[in-house]
Amino acid sequence: MQAPKAIRTLPDFGGGILTRPHAGAEIRVTTPERCLVDLLHSPEHGGGWEEIWRSLEMVEFFDLEAVLELTRTMDSALTAARVGLFLEQHRNELMVEEAHLNELERWSPSQPRYLDSRREHGKFAPRWNLVVPEYVLDRRWNEPS
Repeated sequence: MQAPKAIRTLPDFGGGILTRPHAGAEIRVTTPERCLVDLLHSPEHGGGWEEIWRSLEMVEFFDLEAVLELTRTMDSALTAARVGLFLEQHRNELMVEEAHLNELERWSPSQPRYLDSRREHGKFAPRWNLVVPEYVLDRRWNEPS
């Protein structure tokens, strides 16, 4: 996957990338914070909202200042709104403070947007100016019966 335009020309691709030894070579891996922002910036690479939400929910801790910085670097109001929505839904588990959400809200779209390009019907989340499918808002995934 190619880095998003906003960060493609930055020397560190916007940060959140570490170099680690693997099988006698050096590989680049992303931090959990970078994974969160990348997945919410380009959800088409994440396998759908359920998989994205469930995968991110497995992370016990995010450096929220790093999340804010990476989100700002992406320079996307829609990404800021998606990150804000996710963090707001998980504010207790991830110890998200109102200041974090306020910052993301400031960067969110000025006009209503859909959560993704499929333009699924849903409820309007006014803080984020997003139309979000109810199954995402309610975290009501298709559970086997």
